[in-house]
Amino acid sequence: MSLSDEERRSLEELERELASTDPDLASELTSGRPRGEAARTILGSLAVLGGFVMVIAGIITQLVVLGVVGFLLASAGAYWLLSGTSLRRKSGRHDGEPVP
Repeated sequence: MSLSDEERRSLEELERELASTDPDLASELTSGRPRGEAARTILGSLAVLGGFVMVIAGIITQLVVLGVVGFLLASAGAYWLLSGTSLRRKSGRHDGEPVP
């Protein structure tokens, strides 16, 4: 189902207003790349997975250096993956509220 001319004009006007009021959001929406928490989750998971693969490859080939680098990569990926989480955000509490 296609849009009418009036609907198309109103959508274009909304797009121009968004680009003028919040250019960062407009560029993020048009780029299609994950940013923020989504990018952190994807890249952190890939780093952990790649690190584990390197550790296993290091064990199979008996190269200690490969295993150590894999462990460091997996550790850095896990830190990056989990650094965006906090108990305060998960529980829904805000700063200044008393702990039950």
